[in-house]
Order: sequence, then C-alpha cells, then structure tokens
Amino acid sequence: MTGRLEGKVAFITGAARGQGRAHAVRFAEEGADIIAVDICRQIDTVAYPLGCPEDLDETVNLVEKTGRSIVAEQADVRDFARLESVLANGVGELGRLDFVLANAGVGPGIGLAEPTVTSYLDAIDIMLNGVYGTIEAALPHLLAHDDGGAIVITSSAAGFKSVSRDFDTRNPGLAGYTAAKHGVIGLMRYYATTLAEKEIRVNSVHPTGVGTPMITNEIMDDYMAKHPTLGAAFTNLLPVSVIDAEDVSEAMLYLCAKSGRYITGTTLSVDAGILLK
Repeated sequence: MTGRLEGKVAFITGAARGQGRAHAVRFAEEGADIIAVDICRQIDTVAYPLGCPEDLDETVNLVEKTGRSIVAEQADVRDFARLESVLANGVGELGRLDFVLANAGVGPGIGLAEPTVTSYLDAIDIMLNGVYGTIEAALPHLLAHDDGGAIVITSSAAGFKSVSRDFDTRNPGLAGYTAAKHGVIGLMRYYATTLAEKEIRVNSVHPTGVGTPMITNEIMDDYMAKHPTLGAAFTNLLPVSVIDAEDVSEAMLYLCAKSGRYITGTTLSVDAGILLK
C-alpha cells in the first residue's frame, strides 16, 4: 500500500529535532522524500541549547529508516542565498518540490540576565522574515512542475494572544515571538490569496506548548518558576501539560495530503483548548 505522499518532496526548516524532525519522519512514512535544514549552532540571544549537527544526522538516520531519501544541510533561514543553494541541490537530487513546512523557530531572551532588543530582532528575523525567505526561495521550485503544492507555516497559540500576561513577564524576546507568530498569519493570507490560481494552498498551524527541547529544558523550567503568570499562560484547557510533536505533524500531513486539497487560508489550532481560556 502506497503512502499518501508517494512521489512528493517536502522542504522542512528547523528539522534537526523537535517538531521539524517529527514532520520529516512522518512525511517520509507517507512516501515523501525530504529536504531538511537547520542552523545547527547556538544563537547568542537563546539561552537554552539549540540543535547541533549530530541532531540533524539523527533526522537523516530516522528518515532513511523509512526507506525514503533525504537531503539535509545546515542553513540559517535568515540567509536567503543559502536557502536558495540548499533547495537547488535538494531539488536537483530529488527531482521536484511539493510541500514547504516553514517550521524553524526559537525562544530568544528567555533565561538571559538582561535581554536586549537583539532578542526581539532575532525573533522577528527568524520566525517572520525567515518564513518569508523560506517561501520565496522555495516558490520557483513549487511552480516549476505546474501541478500545485502546499505551504504550511508553523505559528503558535501566541499567534492569537500575547505570551506575556503582565508587567513582570515583559521580555523583548517574548515580544518578538508574539509579534512574529501574529505576523505569519498575515503572510499566510497573502500567499494563500496570491498563489491560489497556481493551485498552491497555504495555511498556518497553531500549537500550544509542544514537548520539544525548546519548551522542555532547564532554562525554561527555571524561568517559569520565577514567573508563575507565564506558566499559567501555558496551562491548557484539556488536562495535558504539553502536546507531542507528532500531534502537530498529523495536522501538517492533513493539510498537505489530499485530505486538505480544498483547504487554504486557514489557521488550524492544535492547542488543547488553550485559546478558549
């Protein structure tokens, strides 16, 4: 029995671990080949450990275990020329591009003694400008085969309301995170509108807290303990502290596969009810 994505190719950013890795493996299980990128180095404004080259190697290993092919390279989504190069190499090897999962994200400013405006700027550059660059670099390849495709942007429940809830939890990184996750909804609607005639569908997914290294780490635990109102903001309505990355992958798959063929311009929440609070 063939998978739902047999013969397709997906480009996934932030793929070394967490949600990006889960998406790569799940799409491969359904028959897609993968082009994967991750920065694989530390960013000064991020206090918790980011992914490393060995993490990206493990993503490669897991995808190859499904029997699918993967082209994986280190790339910063803020570097448009690098994204273009990786995509040229990946499409040259795998033959085409059908799906873009603009997933790369960070939590800058959290845990720093004195976070500065640089934390805000990094959040915007990676999670808003980086999404724009990701899509623009991929678009020529999506258009090349003239039979449509799908783009899914990873936003957040923070795309609808602020992460910070009071004066005590003000942080330039959280301001940037909130602004970026709101901003990509606008980008999604822009691309959904302008690419519809090319049969390219564009949507965004909005998870609550996901059990990945971005959320489940000592820096975040300490920050939540010191700022209990922030912890309260992460409390879901359903009785679960965080969801699994694989839960988000299923939403991505739903939107990219035939099941989502008439879905575009939507904000799909996978939020355990957090937005009802």
